Amino acid sequence: MNFQSIQAAAAAYEPQMTRFLRDLVAIPGESAQEEGHIRRIEAEMKAVGFEKIEIDGMGNILGTMGNGPKLIAFDGHIDTVGLGEMSNWTFDPYAGYETDEEIGGRGTSDQLGGIVSAIYGAKIMKDLGLLNDRYSVLVTGTVQEEDCDGLCWQYIIQESKIRPEFVVITEPTNGNIYRGQRGRMEIRVEVKGVSCHGSAPERGDNAIYKMADIIKEVQSLNDRLHFDPFLGKGTLAVSQTFYNSPSRCAVADMAAISIDRRLTAGETWPMALEEIKALPSVQKHNAAVTLYTYERPSWTGLVYPTECFFPTWVIPEDHPATQAMVAAFSGMFGTPKVDKWTFSTNGVSIMGRFGIPCIGFGPGKEEQAHAPNEKTWKEDLVRCAAVYAALPSIYTK
Repeated sequence: MNFQSIQAAAAAYEPQMTRFLRDLVAIPGESAQEEGHIRRIEAEMKAVGFEKIEIDGMGNILGTMGNGPKLIAFDGHIDTVGLGEMSNWTFDPYAGYETDEEIGGRGTSDQLGGIVSAIYGAKIMKDLGLLNDRYSVLVTGTVQEEDCDGLCWQYIIQESKIRPEFVVITEPTNGNIYRGQRGRMEIRVEVKGVSCHGSAPERGDNAIYKMADIIKEVQSLNDRLHFDPFLGKGTLAVSQTFYNSPSRCAVADMAAISIDRRLTAGETWPMALEEIKALPSVQKHNAAVTLYTYERPSWTGLVYPTECFFPTWVIPEDHPATQAMVAAFSGMFGTPKVDKWTFSTNGVSIMGRFGIPCIGFGPGKEEQAHAPNEKTWKEDLVRCAAVYAALPSIYTK
């Protein structure tokens, strides 16, 4: 393995990767509105010489190089979150900015940089003759991850019948290699009341007051959840509130909350639901506790319903994919830190649901995700492209 040649090739592509990323940033592409990103990625894949390019029924783009029997995939979701409170931004999030070291704009770290490095990693494999008869490479630009992580790969695996040997998740890893993450689920808790005129609240049954009792107990439950030495603690947070009332002069007759529940190793979704159902105030107020279902159409119009449960996953430190990633990194950049994500990725389906190993390495930083003034680093794009280019040959050696 000529690591110096790989590094030099990746460094030479920095201007092209920068231009490509800035083009993507300039195109709005929130979940279910990603067509502009997909078309721009399709053009880049054609330009760098992908042998097969397909846009599937959900709207994911899949580019393939090589023809070996072992399929190694590099996944990057290409949707972004919205902009949030514009007063928090110091620059236009779609125009972005560029310095000698940085690229700013919505999606730069989370995670348009990942698809950029993956595409150019595959190009370097082709340029340097690293593609061989032992493996082929699949680069996927996947949709709706921010809305429903892993749904795209449910479609790819179940409908397109694609099962890679392993998948590199190109979400931001702060320069480290990540081998797991907590799972998550989206829970709704709802209580009913009876409305009446606000001038005589004793005539009704205020659903908001009932929900206030429940919220306090949910908050307290967070402190008692399971802890895992590697993945850390399970957590929950009330993320949304809802109500129904005839008017601002009436007692509310319905109140509901959404709970973002993070599942560490050893926790299951039935367990997490039962913990909420067992709360004294939930039982006292006869609250309904349910799992959300995601049914939003993709940009192609496809509806592919799924329960909002996203399993925990961890790949062993001695797994061949982990070892190959560490070896590829070490050959060029020294000994890496092997850690885990705080947030969730498409690995919840790839490995969590379907048992296909995942290993994480991607440009950018976790703390930039969903934040105003988001940015990434050109050095990260280059470094990731180089590691991606070396990885398959090391794995199949």
